[in-house]
Amino acid sequence: MKPTLLILAAGMGSRYGGLKQLDGMGPAGETILEYSVYDAIRAGFGKVVFVVRREFHQEFREKVSSRFARSIQIDFAFQEMDALPGGFQCPPGRLRPWGTGHAVLSARPVIAEPFAVINADDFYGASTFLHLHAFLSEPNVSWPPAFCLVAYELAKTLSDHGSVSRGICAVDGKGFLRSIEERTGISSGEDGPGYPDTVGQRQSLPGDAPTSMNCFGFTPLIFDFLESQFCDFLETRVLEEKSEFFLPTAVTTMIKRGQAKVKVLRSSDSWIGVTHADDRPAVEARLRELVTQKVYPPALWANGA
Repeated sequence: MKPTLLILAAGMGSRYGGLKQLDGMGPAGETILEYSVYDAIRAGFGKVVFVVRREFHQEFREKVSSRFARSIQIDFAFQEMDALPGGFQCPPGRLRPWGTGHAVLSARPVIAEPFAVINADDFYGASTFLHLHAFLSEPNVSWPPAFCLVAYELAKTLSDHGSVSRGICAVDGKGFLRSIEERTGISSGEDGPGYPDTVGQRQSLPGDAPTSMNCFGFTPLIFDFLESQFCDFLETRVLEEKSEFFLPTAVTTMIKRGQAKVKVLRSSDSWIGVTHADDRPAVEARLRELVTQKVYPPALWANGA
Protein backbone atom coordinates (compact mmCIF):
# COMPACT_ATOMS: atom_id res chain seq x y z
CA MET A 1 0.00 0.00 0.00
CA LYS A 2 1.45 3.34 -1.04
CA PRO A 3 1.66 6.05 1.63
CA THR A 4 -0.54 9.13 1.51
CA LEU A 5 0.49 12.78 1.68
CA LEU A 6 -1.66 14.89 4.01
CA ILE A 7 -1.40 18.63 3.34
CA LEU A 8 -2.63 21.06 5.99
CA ALA A 9 -4.24 23.94 4.10
CA ALA A 10 -6.92 25.20 6.48
CA GLY A 11 -4.92 28.09 8.01
CA MET A 12 -5.72 31.61 6.91
CA GLY A 13 -2.19 33.05 6.80
CA SER A 14 -2.86 36.03 9.05
CA ARG A 15 0.71 37.38 9.06
CA TYR A 16 0.94 37.05 5.29
CA GLY A 17 -2.34 38.84 4.69
CA GLY A 18 -4.45 36.30 2.81
CA LEU A 19 -4.80 32.78 1.46
CA LYS A 20 -1.16 32.19 0.64
CA GLN A 21 -2.01 28.55 -0.09
CA LEU A 22 -3.67 29.78 -3.31
CA ASP A 23 -0.91 32.18 -4.37
CA GLY A 24 0.92 31.22 -7.56
CA MET A 25 4.69 31.63 -7.15
CA GLY A 26 6.17 29.23 -9.69
CA PRO A 27 7.04 30.21 -13.28
CA ALA A 28 3.73 28.83 -14.57
CA GLY A 29 1.70 30.09 -11.63
CA GLU A 30 2.23 27.04 -9.43
CA THR A 31 1.52 27.32 -5.71
CA ILE A 32 4.16 26.16 -3.26
CA LEU A 33 2.12 23.10 -2.36
CA GLU A 34 2.14 21.94 -6.00
CA TYR A 35 5.90 21.40 -5.75
CA SER A 36 5.30 19.20 -2.72
CA VAL A 37 2.69 17.18 -4.61
CA TYR A 38 5.03 16.88 -7.60
CA ASP A 39 7.89 15.66 -5.39
CA ALA A 40 5.56 13.24 -3.57
CA ILE A 41 4.39 11.70 -6.85
CA ARG A 42 7.99 11.21 -7.97
CA ALA A 43 8.83 9.65 -4.60
CA GLY A 44 6.03 7.10 -4.91
CA PHE A 45 3.13 8.43 -2.82
CA GLY A 46 -0.25 7.14 -3.98
CA LYS A 47 -2.73 9.74 -2.73
CA VAL A 48 -2.87 13.31 -1.53
CA VAL A 49 -5.41 14.53 1.02
CA PHE A 50 -6.00 18.22 1.64
CA VAL A 51 -7.34 19.48 4.95
CA VAL A 52 -9.23 22.66 4.11
CA ARG A 53 -11.97 24.83 5.51
CA ARG A 54 -15.27 24.04 3.84
CA GLU A 55 -15.92 27.65 2.88
CA PHE A 56 -13.03 27.78 0.42
CA HIS A 57 -13.05 24.14 -0.67
CA GLN A 58 -14.50 24.87 -4.11
CA GLU A 59 -12.06 27.69 -4.80
CA PHE A 60 -9.19 25.47 -3.70
CA ARG A 61 -10.34 22.63 -5.97
CA GLU A 62 -10.76 24.91 -8.99
CA LYS A 63 -7.53 26.90 -8.60
CA VAL A 64 -5.13 24.26 -7.29
CA SER A 65 -6.02 20.58 -7.17
CA SER A 66 -7.56 20.55 -10.65
CA ARG A 67 -4.06 21.08 -12.05
CA PHE A 68 -2.83 17.63 -11.02
CA ALA A 69 -6.06 15.66 -10.65
CA ARG A 70 -4.97 13.32 -13.46
CA SER A 71 -1.58 12.64 -11.84
CA ILE A 72 -2.55 11.36 -8.38
CA GLN A 73 -5.63 10.39 -6.38
CA ILE A 74 -7.02 13.39 -4.47
CA ASP A 75 -9.29 13.55 -1.46
CA PHE A 76 -10.41 16.28 0.94
CA ALA A 77 -11.01 16.51 4.67
CA PHE A 78 -12.64 19.47 6.35
CA GLN A 79 -11.41 21.11 9.51
CA GLU A 80 -14.64 22.38 11.03
CA MET A 81 -14.78 24.13 14.37
CA ASP A 82 -17.91 22.31 15.51
CA ALA A 83 -16.54 18.83 14.64
CA LEU A 84 -15.43 17.99 18.17
CA PRO A 85 -15.13 14.58 19.86
CA GLY A 86 -16.44 13.57 23.26
CA GLY A 87 -19.69 15.55 23.08
CA PHE A 88 -17.90 18.91 23.35
CA GLN A 89 -19.59 21.97 21.84
CA CYS A 90 -17.84 24.78 20.00
CA PRO A 91 -18.43 28.00 21.94
CA PRO A 92 -20.37 30.72 20.07
CA GLY A 93 -18.22 33.35 18.40
CA ARG A 94 -15.09 31.26 17.94
CA LEU A 95 -13.39 32.14 14.62
CA ARG A 96 -9.98 30.46 14.88
CA PRO A 97 -9.51 26.81 13.81
CA TRP A 98 -8.52 24.42 16.60
CA GLY A 99 -4.90 24.00 15.43
CA THR A 100 -2.72 21.54 13.54
CA GLY A 101 -3.42 18.60 15.85
CA HIS A 102 -7.14 18.93 15.15
CA ALA A 103 -6.41 19.40 11.44
CA VAL A 104 -4.68 16.01 11.28
CA LEU A 105 -7.47 14.40 13.30
CA SER A 106 -9.97 15.79 10.78
CA ALA A 107 -8.47 13.52 8.10
CA ARG A 108 -9.24 10.32 9.99
CA PRO A 109 -12.26 9.35 7.82
CA VAL A 110 -10.20 9.34 4.60
CA ILE A 111 -6.83 7.84 5.67
CA ALA A 112 -6.26 4.17 6.51
CA GLU A 113 -2.60 3.85 5.47
CA PRO A 114 0.76 5.29 6.60
CA PHE A 115 0.90 8.99 5.79
CA ALA A 116 3.09 12.06 5.80
CA VAL A 117 1.98 15.47 7.07
CA ILE A 118 3.18 18.80 5.70
CA ASN A 119 2.10 22.44 5.63
CA ALA A 120 0.60 23.80 2.42
CA ASP A 121 2.72 26.94 2.44
CA ASP A 122 6.17 25.40 3.00
CA PHE A 123 8.55 24.11 0.32
CA TYR A 124 10.33 21.02 1.62
CA GLY A 125 12.47 19.75 -1.28
CA ALA A 126 12.56 16.48 -3.21
CA SER A 127 14.82 14.53 -0.83
CA THR A 128 12.38 15.08 2.04
CA PHE A 129 9.69 13.09 0.25
CA LEU A 130 12.13 10.33 -0.59
CA HIS A 131 13.02 10.06 3.11
CA LEU A 132 9.36 10.02 4.11
CA HIS A 133 8.38 7.45 1.49
CA ALA A 134 11.22 5.11 2.47
CA PHE A 135 10.33 5.33 6.17
CA LEU A 136 6.59 4.91 5.66
CA SER A 137 7.07 1.95 3.31
CA GLU A 138 8.87 -0.12 5.94
CA PRO A 139 6.85 -2.60 8.06
CA ASN A 140 5.86 -0.90 11.32
CA VAL A 141 4.55 -3.43 13.84
CA SER A 142 6.60 -2.49 16.91
CA TRP A 143 5.27 -1.02 20.13
CA PRO A 144 5.38 1.81 20.70
CA PRO A 145 4.78 2.59 17.02
CA ALA A 146 7.56 4.29 15.11
CA PHE A 147 6.80 7.69 13.60
CA CYS A 148 9.24 10.12 11.99
CA LEU A 149 10.00 13.82 11.68
CA VAL A 150 12.06 15.47 8.97
CA ALA A 151 14.23 18.20 10.52
CA TYR A 152 15.97 21.14 8.87
CA GLU A 153 18.90 23.25 9.99
CA LEU A 154 17.52 26.29 11.80
CA ALA A 155 19.62 28.79 9.83
CA LYS A 156 18.05 27.50 6.60
CA THR A 157 14.50 28.18 7.79
CA LEU A 158 14.65 31.89 8.66
CA SER A 159 13.13 34.91 6.93
CA ASP A 160 15.01 38.04 5.86
CA HIS A 161 11.87 40.09 6.46
CA GLY A 162 10.92 39.46 10.06
CA SER A 163 11.04 37.07 12.94
CA VAL A 164 9.57 33.56 12.86
CA SER A 165 8.43 30.87 15.26
CA ARG A 166 10.17 27.51 15.02
CA GLY A 167 10.04 24.17 16.78
CA ILE A 168 13.55 23.35 18.03
CA CYS A 169 14.08 19.60 18.36
CA ALA A 170 15.86 17.83 21.20
CA VAL A 171 17.28 14.58 19.79
CA ASP A 172 18.81 11.69 21.75
CA GLY A 173 22.01 9.85 20.90
CA LYS A 174 20.18 7.29 18.76
CA GLY A 175 18.53 9.89 16.57
CA PHE A 176 15.09 9.80 18.21
CA LEU A 177 13.10 12.86 19.14
CA ARG A 178 12.89 13.75 22.81
CA SER A 179 10.79 16.91 22.53
CA ILE A 180 9.97 19.92 20.37
CA GLU A 181 10.24 23.32 22.03
CA GLU A 182 8.50 26.22 20.33
CA ARG A 183 10.62 29.37 20.15
CA THR A 184 9.06 32.64 19.02
CA GLY A 185 10.65 35.76 17.63
CA ILE A 186 13.63 33.96 16.06
CA SER A 187 15.71 36.11 13.72
CA SER A 188 19.21 36.23 12.26
CA GLY A 189 21.87 38.33 13.94
CA GLU A 190 25.60 38.92 13.85
CA ASP A 191 26.03 35.94 16.18
CA GLY A 192 23.63 33.74 14.19
CA PRO A 193 20.03 32.87 15.02
CA GLY A 194 18.56 34.01 18.30
CA TYR A 195 15.34 34.81 20.11
CA PRO A 196 14.24 37.10 22.98
CA ASP A 197 13.74 35.40 26.33
CA THR A 198 11.03 36.30 28.83
CA VAL A 199 12.87 39.46 29.91
CA GLY A 200 13.80 40.55 26.41
CA GLN A 201 17.41 39.37 26.43
CA ARG A 202 18.56 37.81 23.16
CA GLN A 203 19.45 34.14 23.48
CA SER A 204 21.55 32.48 20.79
CA LEU A 205 20.63 29.26 19.01
CA PRO A 206 22.94 27.02 16.95
CA GLY A 207 22.53 27.57 13.23
CA ASP A 208 22.46 23.81 12.69
CA ALA A 209 19.88 23.13 15.41
CA PRO A 210 17.43 20.48 14.11
CA THR A 211 14.18 22.30 13.45
CA SER A 212 10.69 21.01 12.89
CA MET A 213 8.76 22.49 9.98
CA ASN A 214 5.68 20.37 10.69
CA CYS A 215 6.87 17.55 8.44
CA PHE A 216 5.98 14.19 9.99
CA GLY A 217 5.38 10.56 9.06
CA PHE A 218 2.70 8.60 10.92
CA THR A 219 0.67 5.42 10.92
CA PRO A 220 -3.13 5.58 11.47
CA LEU A 221 -2.54 4.77 15.17
CA ILE A 222 -1.85 8.49 15.57
CA PHE A 223 -5.57 9.22 15.33
CA ASP A 224 -6.46 7.44 18.60
CA PHE A 225 -3.69 9.28 20.44
CA LEU A 226 -4.73 12.63 18.98
CA GLU A 227 -8.39 12.17 19.84
CA SER A 228 -7.58 11.30 23.44
CA GLN A 229 -5.30 14.31 23.84
CA PHE A 230 -7.75 16.63 22.09
CA CYS A 231 -10.49 15.64 24.52
CA ASP A 232 -8.12 16.42 27.42
CA PHE A 233 -7.35 19.76 25.77
CA LEU A 234 -11.03 20.65 25.34
CA GLU A 235 -11.78 19.70 28.92
CA THR A 236 -9.78 22.69 30.17
CA ARG A 237 -9.46 25.08 27.22
CA VAL A 238 -12.60 24.83 25.10
CA LEU A 239 -13.77 28.31 26.16
CA GLU A 240 -10.47 30.03 25.30
CA GLU A 241 -11.15 31.83 22.01
CA LYS A 242 -7.58 31.61 20.76
CA SER A 243 -6.56 28.23 22.15
CA GLU A 244 -5.07 25.77 19.65
CA PHE A 245 -4.22 22.08 19.82
CA PHE A 246 -0.79 21.91 18.17
CA LEU A 247 0.56 18.79 16.49
CA PRO A 248 4.17 19.15 17.76
CA THR A 249 2.92 19.45 21.34
CA ALA A 250 0.77 16.35 20.89
CA VAL A 251 3.72 14.40 19.46
CA THR A 252 5.93 15.40 22.38
CA THR A 253 3.23 14.22 24.80
CA MET A 254 3.02 10.85 23.02
CA ILE A 255 6.77 10.40 23.39
CA LYS A 256 6.65 11.23 27.11
CA ARG A 257 3.77 8.79 27.63
CA GLY A 258 5.61 6.00 25.82
CA GLN A 259 2.96 5.87 23.08
CA ALA A 260 5.36 6.54 20.21
CA LYS A 261 8.99 6.82 19.24
CA VAL A 262 9.87 9.37 16.59
CA LYS A 263 12.92 9.00 14.37
CA VAL A 264 14.46 12.31 13.31
CA LEU A 265 15.44 12.32 9.63
CA ARG A 266 17.77 15.14 8.60
CA SER A 267 16.97 16.92 5.35
CA SER A 268 19.76 18.15 3.11
CA ASP A 269 17.34 20.46 1.29
CA SER A 270 16.88 24.13 2.01
CA TRP A 271 13.42 25.01 3.26
CA ILE A 272 11.59 27.79 1.41
CA GLY A 273 8.50 29.47 2.76
CA VAL A 274 6.39 32.58 2.97
CA THR A 275 5.85 33.86 6.48
CA HIS A 276 5.70 37.55 5.55
CA ALA A 277 4.46 39.14 2.31
CA ASP A 278 7.98 40.44 1.59
CA ASP A 279 9.23 36.85 1.43
CA ARG A 280 7.45 36.29 -1.86
CA PRO A 281 10.07 37.70 -4.30
CA ALA A 282 12.80 35.51 -2.78
CA VAL A 283 10.58 32.42 -3.07
CA GLU A 284 9.78 33.19 -6.70
CA ALA A 285 13.47 33.70 -7.47
CA ARG A 286 14.44 30.42 -5.78
CA LEU A 287 11.81 28.49 -7.73
CA ARG A 288 13.05 30.02 -11.00
CA GLU A 289 16.58 29.01 -10.02
CA LEU A 290 15.48 25.41 -9.43
CA VAL A 291 13.84 25.38 -12.85
CA THR A 292 17.04 26.72 -14.42
CA GLN A 293 18.95 23.92 -12.67
CA LYS A 294 16.43 21.46 -14.18
CA VAL A 295 15.33 20.25 -10.76
CA TYR A 296 11.79 21.05 -11.92
CA PRO A 297 10.29 21.62 -15.37
CA PRO A 298 9.17 25.15 -16.32
CA ALA A 299 5.53 24.02 -15.99
CA LEU A 300 5.03 21.22 -13.49
CA TRP A 301 1.99 19.61 -15.05
CA ALA A 302 2.58 20.21 -18.76
CA ASN A 303 3.53 16.56 -19.34
CA GLY A 304 2.30 15.01 -16.07
CA ALA A 305 4.46 14.26 -13.05
